[in-house]
Amino acid sequence: MNILQLLQTCLRSILRNRMRSLLTSLGVIIGVGSVIIMVSIGEGTQKQIEARIAAMGTNLLQITPRRQTMRAGQNMMTRVSGFTKKDIEKLREEASFAAAISGVVNSNTTVTGAEGNVQVSVVGAEPDYRIARDYALAVGYFFDDYDMDTRNRVAVLGSSTAESLFGESELALSQQIRIGTNYFTVIGILASKGASFGGNQDDVVIVPLDTAMTRLSMRTINTIVMSVKSKEYMDAAQKETDLILRESRNIADGGTSDFDIMNQTDMMDMASSTTRILTTFLAAIAGISLLVGGIGIMNIMLVSVTERTREIGIRMAVGGRKRDILLQFLSESVILSLMGGILGIGMAVLACRLVSMAGIPTSINPLIVTVSALFAAFIGVIFGYYPALKAARLYPIDALRYE
Repeated sequence: MNILQLLQTCLRSILRNRMRSLLTSLGVIIGVGSVIIMVSIGEGTQKQIEARIAAMGTNLLQITPRRQTMRAGQNMMTRVSGFTKKDIEKLREEASFAAAISGVVNSNTTVTGAEGNVQVSVVGAEPDYRIARDYALAVGYFFDDYDMDTRNRVAVLGSSTAESLFGESELALSQQIRIGTNYFTVIGILASKGASFGGNQDDVVIVPLDTAMTRLSMRTINTIVMSVKSKEYMDAAQKETDLILRESRNIADGGTSDFDIMNQTDMMDMASSTTRILTTFLAAIAGISLLVGGIGIMNIMLVSVTERTREIGIRMAVGGRKRDILLQFLSESVILSLMGGILGIGMAVLACRLVSMAGIPTSINPLIVTVSALFAAFIGVIFGYYPALKAARLYPIDALRYE
């Protein structure tokens, strides 16, 4: 029996009982579809998390003071030691891997514009902050060293803040806003970066660091952001930064640091690893239905062997070999599984589009689709082999006598 004849025979047998064939493949359809959907949601979520972390800045190190608990008499006290200009200058002079460094002060403050007021994060920073945080300007310009030295009352607004204060973000340029009792001139509008951890990155007002410290009473530098020249230098830059700041803050060798360094690459790796584990776990649970589908195929193929015993006897009587019978029933099992796999892929693609429309990120990986289809065929081979072997081992005389 050649391949074409084999396929024709198998399809004719499958189509003879269309509804039963469809129900037999249902377990595989659900299994393949579930695996692809789970993996697609997992990978979509992972990419969204990585994009949000990347939006925080390019190869970013964030240095924050560590809360220290001390005993004062009978009371426990928590102290936070902010950074100084000396710490920042020492980093600038000695950090060999830094592309941009900026001290940061911030506070949630009510800001008033022509169309009303809004409570947003007011950030005092240095000109390098734009480079470190990878901000792009939609219109206008960012403040420079001259604005820092003269403590100019200028501000750069996030797009959401500009829209809230002036109706349309473009109308905010060159307008006045009030922060506390101080008026600031808007010199730039940032391009939208969207949401990130901790809130919307477009809800922000950025002013020169020295202006914020003197005019807005933000006295403590509570963060230093550093952009590293290349991703491959992140670990080296983190170790170097730790040594420089320990020396600047007179922390003895072996002493406990009073600051923490958060590595963006570590954050991304940790988030990706967590999402990957969760995705694998969900896909494994969904994959159980594939095994259930395989058992269903085995069950129906055993029934089919029993129903077609006389047909098998006739094929053997006219010269059909055991190998031909084995191959025929095994092929029927594989085709049923593949049909289920293809329908499951179609169901998964449709479901992923509907889920994406609902706001849940998905990303269909062609490799997972291919592996799922191949695994469906493999299920057909594994669970179809025993029924096919049982059919091939029938004695022709006994098969012909079967009623």
